[in-house]
Amino acid sequence: MNHSQLENTIFSVQSEKEFFECSLSVFQYQYKHNLAYREFIDLLPSFQINKIKSVLDFPFLPIQFFKSREIISTQSNAFTIFESSGTTSETPSKHFVSDTRMYEKSFMQSFHKSYGKPEELCIIGLLPSYLERKNSSLVYMVNHLIGHSQNANSQFTLLPDEALIHYLTTSEDPKILFGVTFALLDFADKINAPLKNTIIIETGGMKGRGTELTRYELHDKLSKAFGCAIHSEYGMTELLSQAYMSDKTFQAPAWMKVLVRDPNDPFAISSSGKGALNIIDLANLNSCAFIATDDLGQVHPNGTFEVSGRLDNSDLRGCNLLVL
Repeated sequence: MNHSQLENTIFSVQSEKEFFECSLSVFQYQYKHNLAYREFIDLLPSFQINKIKSVLDFPFLPIQFFKSREIISTQSNAFTIFESSGTTSETPSKHFVSDTRMYEKSFMQSFHKSYGKPEELCIIGLLPSYLERKNSSLVYMVNHLIGHSQNANSQFTLLPDEALIHYLTTSEDPKILFGVTFALLDFADKINAPLKNTIIIETGGMKGRGTELTRYELHDKLSKAFGCAIHSEYGMTELLSQAYMSDKTFQAPAWMKVLVRDPNDPFAISSSGKGALNIIDLANLNSCAFIATDDLGQVHPNGTFEVSGRLDNSDLRGCNLLVL
């Protein structure tokens, strides 16, 4: 399939067979057009393209490459560059996005399936650390959702003021509040009444601003403070798709699949189990759809997954793959 055909196919994938066939077409396209990905693949011992028979057989690019290379699969020069957060001493990841329509289509379809039409919701972004940065993919997404909302109270906020708190605690309007972890904990100390008809979607992010909590500890604390549903979003700069968690596990959209690999053997990949997470995100058509992340977790037989932490010395592990 050519680029245009792939664009039209990715978001209509339904079955496992369709996902594999589309993944294979995306892989063939990216091997041809993505120089960094092709160089990585050509260094792999005994890999043969004609032996790809399942999603477990694709080569997964270590996520660290997004810090050192331009991971692009298109000839376009019109790039939006999304950058990861991190401390000033860290090298940020950069995702070169030549067509933001792919990103918008991905997050709009995922959000609609999980939460309904943004036009019918009040959407609030409590994302202070992200708003301070340029080129945040999360801010781009939430800003786009706010733009589609028809509720006058939809907004970004650094910390809800009295007027917004009154609205959140008294209005029956359906509300979605995206919040970075440390800001939600700050807000929890300020609130003294439950939020009405609100779903909070925590997006992670302590970055050394206090004691790290497990996700379950965090959700328990936030649930007690806000008296409303607490969900999570799994996303990252290097992905154009998100998975949402409303209970114990994340659910990926149909065009995204999470697999698990042995942390000590990057080529031992399984469809379920515990280990490091590999992700196929077909929305990454114009960059790289096959990524070996530094996240640890568990993938269940039904495809849902949990995230439990990160690999130690993850920078070194990713780079070590180059010398195979």
